[in-house]
Amino acid sequence: MNRVFFPAAGAAIVKSLLLAALFAAGSASAADAAHGAAVKADPAKGGSLYDTGDNARGLPACASCHGAGGNSTIVANPKLAGQAEAYIHKQLVDFTTPNRQQPVMTTYAKMLSDEEKTNIAAWLATQQPKQGAAKNKDSLELGRKIYRGGIADRGVAACASCHGATGAGIPAQYPRLAGQHQDYTIGQLTAFKTGARNNSPQMGALAKRMSDEEMKAVADYIAGLK
Repeated sequence: MNRVFFPAAGAAIVKSLLLAALFAAGSASAADAAHGAAVKADPAKGGSLYDTGDNARGLPACASCHGAGGNSTIVANPKLAGQAEAYIHKQLVDFTTPNRQQPVMTTYAKMLSDEEKTNIAAWLATQQPKQGAAKNKDSLELGRKIYRGGIADRGVAACASCHGATGAGIPAQYPRLAGQHQDYTIGQLTAFKTGARNNSPQMGALAKRMSDEEMKAVADYIAGLK
């Protein structure tokens, strides 16, 4: 085997590069640790901001639209109680990007610091969600079939494969759906279908393969999940 020998100057350069790499790695780790400490969730602060807002910034209470404890009574606004912390935080961030623009939420999400987003998300995750109910008995079976089995001939996966059999979701990746307002779910599926909402390629592709009737049926079934 041939051996490669470095001249003294070359060896010094290699040593310097190695030390620099180690220093950079150490600095990155320290920065990551500092960031983790900076964004550590404080649910109590999140709950306070959720309930009262911040008049000085013109930031209204989240509760005015999403209800006490995240249990919205306005069918166009989502129930947030019990939603996964990481998922809520991601959506608040996404509202500040072109991928999920909504006049009200985009305005207010931009007012929140990342720490405040983290705190609100952590608090909502601790809240107890109230149950919903399906309303349309005529479409309930269709909704059940789509949620549990998908639509095979159009490549629509079963909703349960990502959101769980009971709609509990998978934290950070797929939201909790159980008991969600029908109107809100229909609105989001429509937004995915039209491209108005672009922060989930999977949902955009699936929604485009569903009819309005199918979206309404699965939304109604979801509302009754417990």
